[in-house]
Amino acid sequence: MEISQVEALEIKDRRAEGLGNLQVLPDELICSILDNLTPRDVARSACASSVMYILCNEEPLWMSLCLNRVNGPLQYKGSWKKTALDLENVPEEYQERCGKPLQFNGFSSLFLYKRLYRCHTTLSGFNFDDGNVERKGDLSLEEFSQEYDARKPVLLAGLADTWPARNTWAIDQLSLKYGDLAFRISQSSCKKISMKMKDYVSYMYLQHDEDPLYIFDDKFGETAPSLLKDYNVPHLFQEDLFEVLDGEQRPPFRWLIIGPERSGASWHVDPSLTSAWNTLLCGRKRWALYPPGRVPLGVTVHVNEDDGDVTIDTPSSLQWWLDFYPLLADEDKPIECTQLPGETVFVPSGWWHCVLNLEPTVAVTQNFVNSKNFEYVCLDMAPGYRHKGVCRVGLLALDDSSLEDLKMNMDYDKDDLSYADLTRKEKRIRVQEPIADPRYTTTANGVSKSYDLWKQGFSYDIKFLAMYLDKERNHYSSPWSSSNSIGPREMREWLSKLWVGRPELRELVWKGACIALQADKWLDCLEEICAFHNFPSPTADEKLPVGTGSNPVYLLADCAIKILVEGGLEAAMYALGTELEFYSVLSKVNSPLKNHVPEVLASGIIYLDNGALKIVPWDGKGVPIVIGNCNLILENWKEDDFVFGVWGKKHFECRQAGMPMNEPINSAGCTSIWPFIITRRCKGKIFAQLRDMLSWEEMLNLTSFLGEQLRNLHLLPYPSSKNSSFSDIELKVKLPFADGYMEDIPTPEIPEEWKVFIRTLCRRKMNVTNRLENWGDPIPGTLIEKVDDYIPDDLTKLLNTFQVPLDPTIHFFLVHVTAIYAENGTNKSCKPCSWIHSDIMDDNVHMEPYRISTCSGGNASDPCLADNDCAVGNDHGDVDKSWCPSHILDFSNLSSGDRIYDVIPIYLDIFRGDSSLFKQFLESYRLPFLTRNQEEVIDGGDRFERLSYHAMCYCILHEENILGSIFSIWKELRMAKSWEEVELTVWGELNNYKCVS
Repeated sequence: MEISQVEALEIKDRRAEGLGNLQVLPDELICSILDNLTPRDVARSACASSVMYILCNEEPLWMSLCLNRVNGPLQYKGSWKKTALDLENVPEEYQERCGKPLQFNGFSSLFLYKRLYRCHTTLSGFNFDDGNVERKGDLSLEEFSQEYDARKPVLLAGLADTWPARNTWAIDQLSLKYGDLAFRISQSSCKKISMKMKDYVSYMYLQHDEDPLYIFDDKFGETAPSLLKDYNVPHLFQEDLFEVLDGEQRPPFRWLIIGPERSGASWHVDPSLTSAWNTLLCGRKRWALYPPGRVPLGVTVHVNEDDGDVTIDTPSSLQWWLDFYPLLADEDKPIECTQLPGETVFVPSGWWHCVLNLEPTVAVTQNFVNSKNFEYVCLDMAPGYRHKGVCRVGLLALDDSSLEDLKMNMDYDKDDLSYADLTRKEKRIRVQEPIADPRYTTTANGVSKSYDLWKQGFSYDIKFLAMYLDKERNHYSSPWSSSNSIGPREMREWLSKLWVGRPELRELVWKGACIALQADKWLDCLEEICAFHNFPSPTADEKLPVGTGSNPVYLLADCAIKILVEGGLEAAMYALGTELEFYSVLSKVNSPLKNHVPEVLASGIIYLDNGALKIVPWDGKGVPIVIGNCNLILENWKEDDFVFGVWGKKHFECRQAGMPMNEPINSAGCTSIWPFIITRRCKGKIFAQLRDMLSWEEMLNLTSFLGEQLRNLHLLPYPSSKNSSFSDIELKVKLPFADGYMEDIPTPEIPEEWKVFIRTLCRRKMNVTNRLENWGDPIPGTLIEKVDDYIPDDLTKLLNTFQVPLDPTIHFFLVHVTAIYAENGTNKSCKPCSWIHSDIMDDNVHMEPYRISTCSGGNASDPCLADNDCAVGNDHGDVDKSWCPSHILDFSNLSSGDRIYDVIPIYLDIFRGDSSLFKQFLESYRLPFLTRNQEEVIDGGDRFERLSYHAMCYCILHEENILGSIFSIWKELRMAKSWEEVELTVWGELNNYKCVS
């Protein structure tokens, strides 16, 4: 039959037949589903129909698949599909068959067309006008500080005129000089990707991506140190208060940026509300900026209610300019400018900005904290979430009740800064209509004009923003946001170093500490404690907490005062109760450790009662009335017991680990109660302050001291569970299995004191992969994938338990040292359960000066301390002084468990992985870590006989990111193929250890 010309022109729509039941889904959703498949599954799906072939052969899809698979160096093969096939190790002959794609008619997709258009669009037609950001040439520091710093952006010329980089940072020159060096790549995947410079430059010229990869490397100075000599920080940005932090404590602050046309940075606010400068060396960049609190159209902000973590959903830079920018009315458009080579853009704290590379570009940028934005940075690191939402999206972060509160409190009442909680777990804010900022609303010609605060409501002012801090949360016990640029320990150390090293900034540092640490509240507590115990009031120098510990600690003239806050009231009570029980044990036995633990002068509870602070003394026995009212304890406690001692702490840890025990704890209304302890202040300095000053002999001296005192700690008698008020409570131990269910295991095989320990390890093993993935770099991804195979399924095997005959002649030694339990004429032998400090780190070891000439034979291991004026650092001139370890501090983390746990922080933090110091330490320690029986073999293989295996398992299952320290010390292990390789490199010396006790 002859087909007419009209019928020939009619093309049948392939979509319904090619997708079947999937035709009801939009193309965007189908592509999103394909994005979650493996490359091999996508290849199989392409065979299903012609439409699936089209969807499965799109380059943006293969780019995503490839970037989600690679973890490390990447080499682009001309297309993302070829690159992915190469990563999948597909033979070349099969890759050649995938050369020319098939063509099909009868299918159209607006979604795919838009992506294709963005991939191949050129930006030569973009307007290269000057924009409306103010341009300045010769600007003095005074002018910059008064007019722009922390206020509004400015485009500066001339700051880089003398840089060598102006002539040497062309793309081809960089490729020639640094071609074989790998640089970090920025892209949407969570994987850590790097490319050699020459491979990246080749990719730049070949690619047709809508959101191209670009070099965004914060470690370029370590990779290529000579690059740092090619530029210098402009005189306007010299002040950076983060400089007091050393090495890896300092957050990333400088980046080398190289990107092709269409690449760029999507909408964001710089981390921790820092300010930034960005200098362009070649190419052209288009900038768009909005003032703080004014979220760009198309951007969604997520603020987590638990920890204040802020994440942003935003289109790519190119997509925003193409799809959203045209929708804006002139009065709603951002502040804009085109940056030319040699120009520097300054971005103030809190400003939203988006950058699009109009040509291949090279730039360098740095973020900084100075006196103008310091309080904002402290605010962003404060616990809670409301203030973070308000900082970024203004009044859109507030619900109706909070807005009503705002209208009633426009005078910033300092006595009532608390507002109603947001009702959702995660606050999501999407801008539909841009809201004008009261200080920086930009007209079409770029001129800022003011708006009445009463009418507009929002102000990017520290006094206004601080209203939204949550007074019920504190820095020490609240969850820490993963979006913060530094951790809580680094935050405390930062403020402490500024306080000591920059006395001219103390007024400013105090303001920041009050915002981030609630330092004013803890100072009130400190002054009340001093008055109650007739101590002198703290001086101006003493009012800021010291150190990096997890509780506010104050060093006064003759004493140290610690207010226990970490973990909330219940955790703080068990921390102090266990510590006081430990001191009680010390006073009853003649242990040499007593001479190396600070003397306890007083302890008690401070609490807020009707707006006034009150204090009750407490020696650890019984339960104070103010605590009894909080319903923190079980009913069967005895008046003379250490109710909050180590066994109470064990049961508390049980509840923390998820074990069901009796009724849930209800401590509502107890957030203004804090235990405290006062100890005599040690003269001298902590090891952290002296590390770089000590001689090798002094380090060996310290090593022997730690071995001896850890031995004394582990030999202390451990409170029996039979004497505990809670000993009648049955503890069940469960083990995780692959399907996620928990199964009881028989507990008679496990001594009472080990049940909670094993339970806690089991809980940590259940989500160990997720925890390691969340910690991320520098833990190798290849090892994370193997972690479940390395950790034993039955964690009780780590206890080294087996049957041994009873020998009365060694009964005393076994009972007190190696934990032997009689049962039916035989004994269960397992590791000794000991007091565990668990936190012997460089800030918890104290050292005192001494005069070598006065010591017997000059032996540094038994020094004679100098008189008081020498002990506090006065110089006698004619006397040689050195440093001797004197005390171990801070027993608030005291617990019980495996002795190897105490070895981990000593080796990794104090010795920094030095095997010779570790060996010396073990020679001084001399206690067994395992109970051995020559006739018995532990079921499970030889690995359980390796002390290194036990230590490595504990590192992996530790509540802290111990692995981060390991892979930072032994950087070569980032390429390790197995956990066994890491284990033997780090802990191999333990396998040579012979107990000589």
